[in-house]
Amino acid sequence: MKFGMFGGARSVPGVDDGYHEGYNAYIDAVVEAERLGYYSNFIVEHHFSGLGQVSASLNLLSFLAARTSRIRLGTAVVVLPWHNPVLIAEQAATLDLLSGGRFDFGVGKGYRHNEFDGFRIPIEEATERFEEAMVVIRKAWTANGRFSHNGNYWQYENILVEPSTTQKPHPPLWLAAGRPASLRYAAREGYNLFLDQFQTFEVILERLEIFKQALPAAGRDYDPLGVAVARGLFIARDDAEREAAIAARMKSQEVMNAFAVKADRTSTSSMVSDSDLHKAAVEGLLLGTPEEIIERLKWLEARGVGYVLLSSPMPGGLRIFAEEVMPAFL
Repeated sequence: MKFGMFGGARSVPGVDDGYHEGYNAYIDAVVEAERLGYYSNFIVEHHFSGLGQVSASLNLLSFLAARTSRIRLGTAVVVLPWHNPVLIAEQAATLDLLSGGRFDFGVGKGYRHNEFDGFRIPIEEATERFEEAMVVIRKAWTANGRFSHNGNYWQYENILVEPSTTQKPHPPLWLAAGRPASLRYAAREGYNLFLDQFQTFEVILERLEIFKQALPAAGRDYDPLGVAVARGLFIARDDAEREAAIAARMKSQEVMNAFAVKADRTSTSSMVSDSDLHKAAVEGLLLGTPEEIIERLKWLEARGVGYVLLSSPMPGGLRIFAEEVMPAFL
């Protein structure tokens, strides 16, 4: 089983230079994660949230590429409907080059209504924009020379995209998916799969099974390292720490769920957690002592999970995990 990090830099609230402090602390944490033996680091993309989240993930990853040498660096995810796909192809290929072929290209359609509203892009166009953007990006990375594209949202005539990617034919492709149709699409179109951090273990395993069942028809075998399960991590050594972790997670889930709903309070997003926030926290977190977390991970491993991305808000959580949990999986 391999372990990576998931999330991104955050501005430190209540500090005059909160972005500077938060981003530099995050960079130091990723450098330390490489030293501790983490396999990868994936960064989110979000806009207009007021939470100080990363909005320019490829820029931040390029800086991290210069500060690290082994850890894989990925996006989780670039929300393609908002972007010019040729510019993304160029920037991502540059990152792949500068990192020495350590880049993982994670993409998604997006789910936060306020972000689509902010960019003045109807969320109803997300799927069509995403699929067309990926057609362009694949062409940009695999065309032998110039190419053209005449689509509904983007048109290019006889263009040459540079640089080429270091990994051939291109960096690994990862798709964030939750709905059955999207899971089958990921299998059919050759994507690795991200499974999100807010669903319970039961829901995650159900989604994993749908993906696995769709692979043979696409001529693919199941690779446990081709599915990354994101999980919140809280090391809790007593009941008080456990209850504090559950309360913090419930608050986080409430905020994230609010971003996924429309103005009329309805939502069709697969990112929305169980409406019972306590259940979602208890049955979705890696929570407990290191020994309890090892037991949960071995339970997941026995069900086909081979790659876990960790998000931990607690100081020192990822260090404790590396020192007291990871050795059980070496």
